[in-house]
Amino acid sequence: MKNKFHVLVVDTIHDVGQSQFDARDDIETTVLELPSEEVLLAHVGAADAIAVRTTKIPRKVIEAAPNLKVVSRHGVGYDSVDVACLTERGIPLCVAATSNAVSVAEHAMFMILALAKQSVAFDHATRTGDFWIKLGMGAKDIAEKSLLIAGFGRIGSRTAKRALAFDMNVSVYDPYVEDAVIEAAGCTPVKNFDAALPAADFVTLHCPKSADTLNMIGKAQLKAMKPTAVLVNTARGGLVDEDALYDALTSGAIASAGIDVFASEPPKPEHPLFQLDNIIVSPHCAGVTEQSILRMASQTAENILNVLDGKPNPDTVINKEVL
Repeated sequence: MKNKFHVLVVDTIHDVGQSQFDARDDIETTVLELPSEEVLLAHVGAADAIAVRTTKIPRKVIEAAPNLKVVSRHGVGYDSVDVACLTERGIPLCVAATSNAVSVAEHAMFMILALAKQSVAFDHATRTGDFWIKLGMGAKDIAEKSLLIAGFGRIGSRTAKRALAFDMNVSVYDPYVEDAVIEAAGCTPVKNFDAALPAADFVTLHCPKSADTLNMIGKAQLKAMKPTAVLVNTARGGLVDEDALYDALTSGAIASAGIDVFASEPPKPEHPLFQLDNIIVSPHCAGVTEQSILRMASQTAENILNVLDGKPNPDTVINKEVL
């Protein structure tokens, strides 16, 4: 009888993903819902694969899994997983690469539009009887405005497509993408992100968190932006210096911001940014929609099955050097 592969599902996934495991007679699963590291260590020894949503997978856990062949993230971010340790072991880290790209791009555009059109202020004023707020509030069109996108991967490129449909002028900073690719998409490549900030009416971030991108928007960058500029971050907490952003929003250095991700999550209710009226926030949910959850669960399972079947999809693997 063929030996079974053991898949450790860390944090439950939607039934559409679980059913892909259940349909295989060579797969058995153990589901741990938001386990502590101690509980994780107690179960990981038998795992051939790990499917994980939010729980951290550090070196200690990876080293305790002698049979581990693949880790599959239910999402596209991977800063919660020790990639270097996996690479040392020759273990691929897979992500649900295309599952939420559309969802995040739409959320970025939602924030751009909501801030330009003063939606929160208008909604509150209308509900409280201030119907004539429209005479002085200053909603703006985004057509013909300049949008600077940092990162032109799956999400950034889709955001650009949507912004172009709104007749925005789109510039892109991504040192890993050839100018010809950016130009073919109808956008203008820029070589220096900081140098491009003063011309931007809107700035949206779509790059991973790394040593190079940590606090890529700080005091100097915010000072360089237009006082009418809008900043949107649906990528990762830590890309924006939150203290510097608070100062910029209270001093008028920039007009407003839309923030879906925070340096520390979940943020405390007394977070200084939450006291401001010229910011809209959301709970790291840009990539979480009814449709994306189904796609994430399905691709998370598919990535594991592909690796166990000896057919990994390189497009989903972060540490491609292990292939």
